Amino acid sequence: MAGQNGGEISAWVQRWSHLIARGATVLDVACGSGRHLCWFAGRGCRVTGVDRDAAALAPLQGLGEIVVADIENAPWPVPGRRFDAVIVTNYLWRELMPTLIASVAEGGVLVYETFAAGNETVGKPSNPKFLLGRGELLSLAGGLRVIAFEDGFLDGPQRFVQRLVAVREAPRQPAAGEAPSRYMLQTQTGCAGQVKSRDSEEPA
Repeated sequence: MAGQNGGEISAWVQRWSHLIARGATVLDVACGSGRHLCWFAGRGCRVTGVDRDAAALAPLQGLGEIVVADIENAPWPVPGRRFDAVIVTNYLWRELMPTLIASVAEGGVLVYETFAAGNETVGKPSNPKFLLGRGELLSLAGGLRVIAFEDGFLDGPQRFVQRLVAVREAPRQPAAGEAPSRYMLQTQTGCAGQVKSRDSEEPA
């Protein structure tokens, strides 16, 4: 499916979008031309996009909060802020992972998909610095509850990937008679549903 800006929406992001409620705050890291920003804005979410490419971000002004920043060589541009959802696709900077995890609000969700070892045999990226080792994404998501994880190969285009969905659960046990959280593994309707946290930031 194409986003409003013409980019293809990740099938993984589409599959798990039902966990992110209308009105939720969504941070898209290394958002590029904004395909997923457009996707979530269209679903009624409040979006923040971060990327170092000012030219790519320029058409997105007005869509939400757009931040031009080099997140590998400069301070994190949204310090201390937490979001109902953090989205990362086709990007890996291991040193940033603790910050990304910390940016997931209580009750919030991390949706992550990027390239894995083996991709050097079919194309770019081929530098091990940008390829996850076997099962590595699971270890990088420490402190979150993993809802789904895949580590394998995709066609169209050919690529080795790891992808993960994980949530930050409240640090308490359910009260007597209280039902535990339900994170639906499939959605019939595709409509927004589950996750809007209690401690995500409100608009300024």
